Amino acid sequence: MKRTLLTRGVLLTAVSTLAVTLSACGSDDASGSTASGSSSASSSAPESSAMPVSSDEPFGAGCSAVPADGEGSFTGMTDDPVATAASNNPALSTLVQAVTAANLADTLNTTDDITVLAPANPAFEAIPADALSAVLADNAQLTAVLTHHVIPGRLTPEELAGTHTTVNNDQVTIEGSGESFTVAMDGTLTKMEASVICGNVQTANATVYIIDQVLAPAAAS
Repeated sequence: MKRTLLTRGVLLTAVSTLAVTLSACGSDDASGSTASGSSSASSSAPESSAMPVSSDEPFGAGCSAVPADGEGSFTGMTDDPVATAASNNPALSTLVQAVTAANLADTLNTTDDITVLAPANPAFEAIPADALSAVLADNAQLTAVLTHHVIPGRLTPEELAGTHTTVNNDQVTIEGSGESFTVAMDGTLTKMEASVICGNVQTANATVYIIDQVLAPAAAS
């Protein structure tokens, strides 16, 4: 009789111990599952918001002419004022020569927050040689032409379209939206429509839109 009671007592103790153990394991599994789920949720949440669409990137087919690295690259130009940045970019070498001839480099470098419509080398090549030589030889006319390409304020692509007063104290009208912008043919030296071929290029003090024609100030159009 005593042996039977002892056996039952041992069995009851074992069953109780097993029940407690299983309960603890179940609790651990649940908390582990919850922690795992919480960890998964917290690790996946930033991914959905870590891919913002940036409007600060340069755009346009002509951007391929900009060096991929170095001081003349998009990254390199962000640290330099606009005339210095342009001087490091081989796609703008003729513009830099014109700016230097007109003694405008320091003015452009020290003026805060401007937008520059920068003619690429082919834009100058499209002007007849004699006409280009005449402009380069006349400092007053050259200054008027170059400052006509400069607009106070840093214009984003969303703000670019419209009629803007230039540093030359005249106006330039830009049409378009998105990544397609033009200046009408009557606003260029060649009487050919100008297009933005690489836009939204950032320098330390300016936003640059590289164009494929040289614009004409009001008196020269």
